[in-house]
Amino acid sequence: MTTKTYDVVVIGAGPGGYPCAIRSAQLKQKTLVIEKDEVGGVCLNWGCIPSKALISASHNYEKARDGASMGVLADNVRVDVAKLQEWKGGIVKKLTGGVRTLFKANGAELLLGEAKVTGPNTVTVKTKEGGTETITATKAIVVATGSTTIEIPGFKFDGKTIIGAKEAVNLDHIPKRLLVIGGGVIGLELGTVYMKLGSQLTVVEATAGLLPGTDPDCTAVVEKRLVKHGAKILKNTKAVSQEKQADGSIAVKLDLGGGKFDTVVADVVLVAVGMRPNGASVGLEEVGVKVERGFVPTDSVGRTNIPSIFSVGDCSGPPLLAHKATKEGEVAAEFIAGHKAAKDWVSIPAAIFTDPEIAVAGLTEAQAKEKGVEVRVGKFPFSALGRAMSVNETDGFFKVVSDAKTHELLGVHIVGVSAADLISEGALALEMHAFLEDIGLTIHPHPTLGEGMMEAAQAGLGHAIHIQNR
Repeated sequence: MTTKTYDVVVIGAGPGGYPCAIRSAQLKQKTLVIEKDEVGGVCLNWGCIPSKALISASHNYEKARDGASMGVLADNVRVDVAKLQEWKGGIVKKLTGGVRTLFKANGAELLLGEAKVTGPNTVTVKTKEGGTETITATKAIVVATGSTTIEIPGFKFDGKTIIGAKEAVNLDHIPKRLLVIGGGVIGLELGTVYMKLGSQLTVVEATAGLLPGTDPDCTAVVEKRLVKHGAKILKNTKAVSQEKQADGSIAVKLDLGGGKFDTVVADVVLVAVGMRPNGASVGLEEVGVKVERGFVPTDSVGRTNIPSIFSVGDCSGPPLLAHKATKEGEVAAEFIAGHKAAKDWVSIPAAIFTDPEIAVAGLTEAQAKEKGVEVRVGKFPFSALGRAMSVNETDGFFKVVSDAKTHELLGVHIVGVSAADLISEGALALEMHAFLEDIGLTIHPHPTLGEGMMEAAQAGLGHAIHIQNR
């Protein structure tokens, strides 16, 4: 057993841990980051990045196949799944390799192994090579252990026919029939990929609507597109059991509510009911750190109830988003190094890469009303944007929510092409406490999709140019 001492020890090299380690090293802290699997965490290895690569490929396939309306004729368009996976894997390898390079360039050390917190300032690591190391952190331990796919009773993952997101981004074939349990972000993103590539898609959602928590006006656009593509959407429905058939397929029994049941046969079942935090996995409770349902509560700088132990990212609490984890990691690193920092953002934007995309920042119309605010809503459809017409993507709209009296912006909701890229203007506007006039009076370049933000703000004020005002 060897013993080493550092200023800061970060457990987990995902989107919370690796920026924390890099920023700590930049601030001249002697830093060690410990990772039990691969640097980059869920996001780089089988979450955000590979899923978006597959989404992009499926969208290109659809565009090539259906380009006749634009005068683009392509014959015998097909998918080479092996080549697709090779391309996707190359992106992952480049990004994870880039993280390792950044560790080295900034002076952060990487140790591969499984860590356990054994005291307020000590960590024991079982290394990949089979040895054991005791690490002392003189200033802080930062826990960034992320989250894990939830399994549900009766649907244990077998890696082939009953799978989670990790297996879904690595499939070596296009399932003829895909049943997705869970109509949330992961289920709809990956379900849409395989639907576009040829799978018959069935989505089973236990609640009354898809993408729970998202503005229903936005989800309605996505649901309409899914149904148009032939997907079967079953809401208020629960998957209760499954049985393997003689031909290798899976018969899934569904509870439709009201005493009614049905059975759907699929070749692959994707369980996508969410992620559970890994806060309880590294010995925190044994050293007195408060852990609630797997989450590790923290203060405005990421500190737990034990002053020398911090938590960032998914394991520190919702929302479980990579960019939120990154910002928390940077805040913790700066505070530990003696700088002024805090989690003082106005909103955390979110993007859903369905077809069309949904992106949000700030309050929904309903949430604002629940707070007792009289709201003013401005909407502008993509169908009225010349740029949207020119790229043949006219579904969806921009929606801005503001205080009816002051016109201060409260929320931005976009459903449509490139919504994920367009939302940053809304996030910045919220951070700066902008008013509808600020956005509406800002000249946006033409012809662009971003003009929709300006027009929505003007619609909220009652003087949009390119639609009729209410």
